[in-house]
Amino acid sequence: MADLSGLRTVRDFIRWGASRFAEAGLVFGHGTDNALDEAAALVLHALHLPPDLPAAWFGAALTRDEREAVAALLRRRIEERLPAAYLTGEAWFAGIPFQVDPRVLIPRSPIAELIEHGFEPWAAGIEVRRILDLGTGSGCIGIACALAFPGAEVDLADVSAEALEVARANVARHGLEDRVRAVRSDGFEALDGTYDLIVSNPPYVSAAQMRALPPEHRHEPALALAAGPEGLDFALRILREAPARLRDPGLLVVEVGEAAEALQARLPELPLIWPEFARGGDGVFVIDSAQLRAHRAGLPEA
Repeated sequence: MADLSGLRTVRDFIRWGASRFAEAGLVFGHGTDNALDEAAALVLHALHLPPDLPAAWFGAALTRDEREAVAALLRRRIEERLPAAYLTGEAWFAGIPFQVDPRVLIPRSPIAELIEHGFEPWAAGIEVRRILDLGTGSGCIGIACALAFPGAEVDLADVSAEALEVARANVARHGLEDRVRAVRSDGFEALDGTYDLIVSNPPYVSAAQMRALPPEHRHEPALALAAGPEGLDFALRILREAPARLRDPGLLVVEVGEAAEALQARLPELPLIWPEFARGGDGVFVIDSAQLRAHRAGLPEA
């Protein structure tokens, strides 16, 4: 990657970076899904330019120092296999920027689309006054919910003290300290009271999938990924314990990703709703408090 003599413009470096990423066989999926978008994100970050840079600027020539800075960042992406968001320290979720680093997962959940629509139509008739983001990580889901429901109080819960440091930084970044709190809790254990809305993106990667993770995903905390043989350890626990924590009416929203098929096979009688997403993604279920309580007896014990 040392020969930069033929590269002059922003466009040149994005094309060159994308080519090198493809050549190196990098894996994407942490905010971008292809080499070109990943290269663009890193080049613009290195140049302190916005992600929505007007097209006319892509022909702008770089100084020598800028060329070296861009090349160094692209080189780290290849040599260290770090996802772009860990290199830039920032990721976007539901149109909102969040600080991220290897203490937390990189936000990418399709739950963002549900938040943007206020969880309608499933939240119709629910006065959302108190929200729980269980397994919060960076705090992205709970903070996005707080912005979508400006009258609600929000708890961000996580077992990881390191993740909560990042979440608190994001709460402060968005000026929400008056109604969003971060709580260290193993599941619901350290929490009090009940909630109108519980949203969770818990660990759901099966043991087999953990063994097959590409290098980029191995930079993320295993604590936030691994979920037992089928990827269901945390989802089943949430389903068992959530009925006592949901108000009536209330709503539970949980992402289980590729473990969705295993969950439906384990609990075929549970009337889970699986929303479709306009921007892609799947593996998120919705169930209201009444249905959850009605089928509580059929949920497996710990």
